Amino acid sequence: MGQPVREYLLTLCVTAAVTYLLTGPVRKFAIATGAMPEIRARDVHREPTPRLGGIAMFGGLCAGLLVADHLQNLSSVFDLSNEPRALLSGAAVIWLIGVLDDKFEIDALIKLGGQFIAAGVMVMQGLTILWLPVPGVGPVSVTAWQGNLLTVALVVITINAVNFVDGLDGLAAGMVCIASAAFFMYAYRLWYGYGIEEAAPATLIAAILLGMCLGFLPHNMHPARIFMGDSGSMLIGLVMAAGAVSITGQVDPDRLGLFTGSQREVTHAMLPVFIPLLLPLTIIAIPVADLLLAIVRRTWQGKSPFAADRGHLHHRLLEIGHSHSRAVLIMYFWSALIAFGAVAYSVHSASMWILLGIVALSAVGLVLLLLPRFTPRAPRWAESFIPPRYRRSSRAFSSVAYETEEAAEVCGAVEEPQERTPIPAGVNGATAIGPRSRFPERRKAGTSR
Repeated sequence: MGQPVREYLLTLCVTAAVTYLLTGPVRKFAIATGAMPEIRARDVHREPTPRLGGIAMFGGLCAGLLVADHLQNLSSVFDLSNEPRALLSGAAVIWLIGVLDDKFEIDALIKLGGQFIAAGVMVMQGLTILWLPVPGVGPVSVTAWQGNLLTVALVVITINAVNFVDGLDGLAAGMVCIASAAFFMYAYRLWYGYGIEEAAPATLIAAILLGMCLGFLPHNMHPARIFMGDSGSMLIGLVMAAGAVSITGQVDPDRLGLFTGSQREVTHAMLPVFIPLLLPLTIIAIPVADLLLAIVRRTWQGKSPFAADRGHLHHRLLEIGHSHSRAVLIMYFWSALIAFGAVAYSVHSASMWILLGIVALSAVGLVLLLLPRFTPRAPRWAESFIPPRYRRSSRAFSSVAYETEEAAEVCGAVEEPQERTPIPAGVNGATAIGPRSRFPERRKAGTSR
């Protein structure tokens, strides 16, 4: 067990290191080429930020596959399966489409066509669904054209779901990182626990995807210095879908030894068969719910379902009082609860403690979600241990200051503050390179300038 784990960890670390080291030069390249779109009405960032982060992530993907091909245990994955090559081919197609969109903002239909082409490239090289788990029936073999259609649909839906959730700094990369970590645990358990060699490609794909996200996150956390753009969000969406298709298309459920005992025991034991298709839904669940709510909301308001607005879930978290970082952490929490809860339930599906733990953590998540709606009232003896904004004296002082300011405004004694004009982002990245202020430099006392 030790040797394969070390090789997977080495592949993960190399992928993360290459992605991290490439992101800095890619950021400067994006600024030099002008891949810094203007701020839109629905954006939450205040300064133009370079895109093209997917270039660094694609470099990490290539480095991870190259290192794995030269390792003793993982090299057999490339000898026995064509799936890594299929993944690389499809990733190259979707990455190229994303780079063009980040620079030139191509039409949505062209992007959709590129997604279908990338999925078709992987299907042509053998990365396809061969069977489908049906509740109450078990695994059902599908025909070639049915498997191809299901594969293309799963890949395209996952790509767009990840692209749709990429609305806050570090949100998409963190949620995919959490889902890929859970998927790695599940795939490695199938490969090592059940001795199924066909699960090795999916385990490798999950490790590489985890490294790509971990290497990019330090540059993408709030305040982000670079965005992954469509070149990154569509890439990690395709890699995640490829891992799910790999493990459902190659692993024979009969080899798991699940179909023995009573009907109830077989039903509980069948849960590991469904997890490959459920885990991608853990990243899709929140974006799809947001998508459905957005369509209903815009249609109800008489707008086009494709009209952009600021009514998404992450926008609502900001509106009710959460900070940018806290909103992202709340989305992380729910993604981890769904992903790792599904994996834990697949291991011990008959345990009531797992269900109780998931319910308890869900209650904690709801409390954290609604926390800004409540004003904390700490006792006076504990005021020295809490932040100043939660102390009664600070709240009283704030209310008095607010009333004084209101009275001054009524009397016309308060002057309106002068707005400072931000410096526009130029070719050399006046607002994107280094910690320089986006406002004009103030005059020093005693100078004529």
